[in-house]
Amino acid sequence: MTDALDRLDLLGLDADLSDDNRLLRDTVRKFADDRLRPNIRDWYEAGTLPARELARDFGELGLLGMHLSGYGCQGSTAAQYGLVCAEVEAVDSGLRSLISVQGSLAMYAIYAYGSEEQKQRWLPRMAAGEAIGCFGLTEADSGSDPGSMRTRAVRDGSDWVLNGSKMWITNGSVADIAVVWARTDDGIRGFLVEPGTAGFGVADVHHKLSLRASVTSSLHFDDVRLPGDAQLPEAAGLRAPLACLSEARFGIVCGVTGAARDALAATLDYPEPGPSSGGPSQAFS
Repeated sequence: MTDALDRLDLLGLDADLSDDNRLLRDTVRKFADDRLRPNIRDWYEAGTLPARELARDFGELGLLGMHLSGYGCQGSTAAQYGLVCAEVEAVDSGLRSLISVQGSLAMYAIYAYGSEEQKQRWLPRMAAGEAIGCFGLTEADSGSDPGSMRTRAVRDGSDWVLNGSKMWITNGSVADIAVVWARTDDGIRGFLVEPGTAGFGVADVHHKLSLRASVTSSLHFDDVRLPGDAQLPEAAGLRAPLACLSEARFGIVCGVTGAARDALAATLDYPEPGPSSGGPSQAFS
């Protein structure tokens, strides 16, 4: 007999899951049903979510930066990361965004391009959900064309001075560390900017039509002075931030399969109008 979940496995992929992957999927699905689904309506209506609480929950499950190795990360496979993104986004896209921005953008940027000191300082705390990161690439006038960014960093002795702004930044106002990309005389470079740094301002974006259950912010930099070791030393040129975006796309693609599955489940569960229910056939007769 085909159960409800089998109806939603249109490609018949569940049978190919290993026991470990099935256990991971079921664990995350139960967490989503117990912790996320009962609250998502309220978070959506409020246009936000308890990012810090959820980050700690996700960290305890080992989901943050799970596809990275070392520094408190799980070293999971791409398939396992995809399963997690699908299960979380089956509840809401904003929840998956919290996980993928943390792990595949902010953490990956530090993992791939940071110094050993930067990795040791930030990655274990971010993997545990004790620190939240954001990824400052998009700007108001260059959302799909990061090569035209206007944010700029200039050398001043051993320091950098950062000016500009970023827009549509997930986790922006709750982040303990912002990975910010800026033009320099030597091309595009990445920097780690901490909240409270003089000249660094953050404002939340309200009244969104989509990704409502998510913290979305604008970042502003007005002569923000950064020490030399705030730069990501291995990030050179536009290739670095674009590689971070590529890292995140896998989780996004897998996530939308979860959203599609949930939409199908809602459709299958929707009651058909009866002869006296005031359905379309009577309403328009």
